[in-house]
Amino acid sequence: MQWQMNALSNLGLLSRFVGMLTDSRSFLSYPRHEYFRRILCDLIGRDVETGELPRDVKLLGGMVGDICFRNAETYFGLELNRSS
Repeated sequence: MQWQMNALSNLGLLSRFVGMLTDSRSFLSYPRHEYFRRILCDLIGRDVETGELPRDVKLLGGMVGDICFRNAETYFGLELNRSS
């Protein structure tokens, strides 16, 4: 996971990443998604610390939301109801 995210980040495509795909009906998929999000946020945090990404919480929070949900929604052509 880290290698793929680093490669996408180096190419400037991390914000377009569709994220992790797994069978969400499986009980074990929940820890895998949590692990994925932690790796993603660690990568982004390191890039902010080194000055490769701006220290903009709104921008980065949106990017994390895109990677974890909205990019896949767009890619698969889904229109899911959200309460926010």
